[in-house]
Amino acid sequence: MNQPNHYESQTILIVDDSEDDFYATRRALAKANLHNPVEHAASGKSALEWLQSKSNAKPGLILLDLNMPGIDGRKTLELIKLDDALKTIPVIILTTSNDERDIKACYAMGANTYIQKPVDFDGLIEAMKRLKDYWFEIALLPKEV
Repeated sequence: MNQPNHYESQTILIVDDSEDDFYATRRALAKANLHNPVEHAASGKSALEWLQSKSNAKPGLILLDLNMPGIDGRKTLELIKLDDALKTIPVIILTTSNDERDIKACYAMGANTYIQKPVDFDGLIEAMKRLKDYWFEIALLPKEV
């Protein structure tokens, strides 16, 4: 199935305090042939500021790490899903945590998917391929959220 053009233009916002994890995820997205624009927010606070800025178009997808200083991913998810202007944006938790409490809490707050970060780059590429296949080829996303 070919990816519709409007999906290719939708921004992916990666919220992760680790520069290394951000660059690895961006490289894995490229290796998975997902060429959407990618933005980076290094904290929950900067993600919320970016999302609420009138000058930024809403992203088509958010990849959110949980364990960050300040406003962590759990609180960021909660605030996104409580905001009428943001709550329809799919939020995918991409984190090292496999704690059952985190998984249950994130789904209860409205996370769309919960993925444990693979330990190696090849695993990350495979996870991004599957993410691309589902979110950008199978699932229907709104043109503008």
